[in-house]
Amino acid sequence: MTTRTENHEDAMSTPTLAPHQDAPTGHKPAEGRVGAGLFDPAALVTSLPEAFRKLDPRVMVKSPVMFVVWIGSVLTTVFSFKHPGDWFGWTISAWLWLTVVFANLAEAVAEGRGKAQADTLRKAKTDTVARRLLKDGSEEQVPGTALTIGDLVVCEAGDVIPGDGDVIEGVASVDESAITGESAPVIRESGGDRSAVTGGTRVLSDRIVIKITTKPGETFIDRMINLVEGAARQKTPNEIALNILLASLTIVFLLACATLPPLADYAGTHLSMVVLVALLVCLIPTTIGALLSAIGIAGMDRLVQRNVLAMSGRAVEAAGDVSTLLLDKTGTITLGNRQAAEFVPVRGTTEAEVADAAQLSSLADETPEGRSIVVLAKEKYGLRERHQGELTQAEWIEFTAQTRMSGVNVDSRKIRKGATASVIAWVEEQGGTVAGDADAVANRISEAGGTPLLVAVHDDKGARVLGVIHLKDVVKDGMRERFDELRRMGIKTVMITG
Repeated sequence: MTTRTENHEDAMSTPTLAPHQDAPTGHKPAEGRVGAGLFDPAALVTSLPEAFRKLDPRVMVKSPVMFVVWIGSVLTTVFSFKHPGDWFGWTISAWLWLTVVFANLAEAVAEGRGKAQADTLRKAKTDTVARRLLKDGSEEQVPGTALTIGDLVVCEAGDVIPGDGDVIEGVASVDESAITGESAPVIRESGGDRSAVTGGTRVLSDRIVIKITTKPGETFIDRMINLVEGAARQKTPNEIALNILLASLTIVFLLACATLPPLADYAGTHLSMVVLVALLVCLIPTTIGALLSAIGIAGMDRLVQRNVLAMSGRAVEAAGDVSTLLLDKTGTITLGNRQAAEFVPVRGTTEAEVADAAQLSSLADETPEGRSIVVLAKEKYGLRERHQGELTQAEWIEFTAQTRMSGVNVDSRKIRKGATASVIAWVEEQGGTVAGDADAVANRISEAGGTPLLVAVHDDKGARVLGVIHLKDVVKDGMRERFDELRRMGIKTVMITG
């Protein structure tokens, strides 16, 4: 059982939101529960044919209680055909068949959960379009499923990587949150041990050429599909024990009903087969036998509505024995995307100067981090929110994996924002000097678990570092209270993070 709270859609893609006025103004997570998906009409309609297929006696015999009801349904139907005018017999037959079909439907819905998850993964795979390179250097668009070992594909910023492979040309920043859950992008480049890429991840910057290294049907997503489809619904130990008890009670009541016809004959009355079957079905624990699967589905459905995914009823029961809960940090304890928390100036500058330069350099940055910088400058420092369209003479410098910087050239100023080493190197190339405390501030933020981004400017005063942007994972609201509640239950919490 896992407590990750990312929605599947969020894990498979990194949405780009622009303009900045659409960016969130706070760190409060979305309220409400996840909609229930196990009892929706579509799932019931999809599972109905499987419920009728389960009427096969070779399948029904696996559940002793419902097998007895199935035999009773057949007998009452036969006797009803012999006496067409007996509406009591037809009514009993209808109710018995409805009971059997309902039990099978509950079981089919339970088994259909894995198939539905596999279909979602398969759709994500088949919807991916690849830009395959031809020998003459031109490109053609083909489905990702049509790629074979040795094919060369081109991926640029915003493209989803269509298959597993190795980068053979270029370097790019890649969002691998769909695989690792980590929101921070990673660098993938040709050569070395950072060349492998996985299908389903997204390129955030630059252009790379990928050589496909896996056969169709053997990619990472294919292996996930096989795991999901191969996972059968497991019966819990309590469910198995209850089945044994129900079978025992069924035998007892079956023997009891078998003794009634001789007693009735001795008393001078007659009991029809329809009446005996109806009595037997009423006596045996039919309802419990029919609802066992539905009870398991209901438990897992309630967990899904609370953002907890349980793969089986066994996992739900095992949760009652949990003493230690291991929690992933990114996306579980934190919001999942790093957010700008503060602007730290170096000696000789002010926070307002850092905020102004940081906002300008982030107007073209459509990553969650870039949007949060714009929002922080507006909310905390009262800077009017500006847009790219207002700065008609500006030259926007996009982030690349090689420079690891972004920025803008505007009003005779060159503003850059990015990784510490890259910005320091840029300032020195421009003939400027780096404040002595810039590196110390960046190291302090790193040691505290945050991510430092340096902000520098080159104007009529020369090139210099203005300050540091502190990015950090923001803890979700209410996490402390939830941890306190877990501790009161005797459950120890441990955070696992890279």
